Amino acid sequence: MKQLNIIIFASLLSMQAQATIWEALPEVAPAPADNPTTADKVELGKMLFMDPRFSSTGTISCNSCHNIMEGGDDSRRVSMGVHGKTGARNSPTVWNSAFHSVQFWDGRAASLEDQAKGPVSNPVEMGMKDVETAMQRVRAIPGYKPVFEKVFGQGGMTIDNAAKAVAAFERTLITPNSPYDKYVKGDKKAMSKQQVTGMNKFAAIGCTACHSGAAFNGPQQKPGEGFYTKFPTFDSEYVSKYNLDKDKGREEATGKSADRDMFRVPTLRNITDTAPYFHNGSVNDLAEAVRVMAKTQLNQTLPEKDVKDIVAFLGALTGEYPDIMMPRLPSKAGASIVED
Repeated sequence: MKQLNIIIFASLLSMQAQATIWEALPEVAPAPADNPTTADKVELGKMLFMDPRFSSTGTISCNSCHNIMEGGDDSRRVSMGVHGKTGARNSPTVWNSAFHSVQFWDGRAASLEDQAKGPVSNPVEMGMKDVETAMQRVRAIPGYKPVFEKVFGQGGMTIDNAAKAVAAFERTLITPNSPYDKYVKGDKKAMSKQQVTGMNKFAAIGCTACHSGAAFNGPQQKPGEGFYTKFPTFDSEYVSKYNLDKDKGREEATGKSADRDMFRVPTLRNITDTAPYFHNGSVNDLAEAVRVMAKTQLNQTLPEKDVKDIVAFLGALTGEYPDIMMPRLPSKAGASIVED
């Protein structure tokens, strides 16, 4: 009887896996019609992304919290901004963020362009009075003017164009050709036996209900329309242990009680490189994160073998990081633009 149950379970796993549509990550990210990706725009965006002088203290850049020389986050539970201030949420990875239809954990930014403006004037992050004040600093650096004009033409040094440049750069931050991608494209030796087993279990227990699609962040949505899920869904010892229900989620952005505990589904791409996990960064171990998700979202207590197999599969989602050369930033000769 035990052997029969094993055979039946294996068949169910196979059927569920076959029903799941496994998609490889595209090698080029989509761009909006009003902000096509060009090499010069990407280079300008990289400069702005790396430049900390547009924070009030001159110490915090986009890269400070989204370190593209590593996992695209900052490896902290919550990020640290100007004057050592910290927020309440974990910094999402910027790698493959181009495949999100909305940005931030609560989806309050409809695009990468909108998201690029947010941290600049956030008092806990870059701490500038407003985005226009930050743009005045950009204009005060003579070397930025010819770069902006090359991309956007005369008079193109605007905050909207700066955001477009940063977004264009971020759309190049994609990591295709993971072992998983190669496997679903036909190379059946690209993933180990344990990883394939983990992939089947991942589908069979219901993880793909939320983590589907090429980026494992849910079904494709129209730009500006997010894919959200309630987290936590089921109560368990993990909820109190990791303070999972303290954050109101999307309700904090919309003010609507119906959005309480709703969060944009994060990508699982390169998840082995983006610890700690969850919106509050409360879990530092990937295996524990799998246990928490199984219990709080699916009301299941997984055997440790299943946990290990799924963790092995998640490791197959780490793709190829492109080489990125740090930019040379222009200076204001004989003076500093940082006044704080």
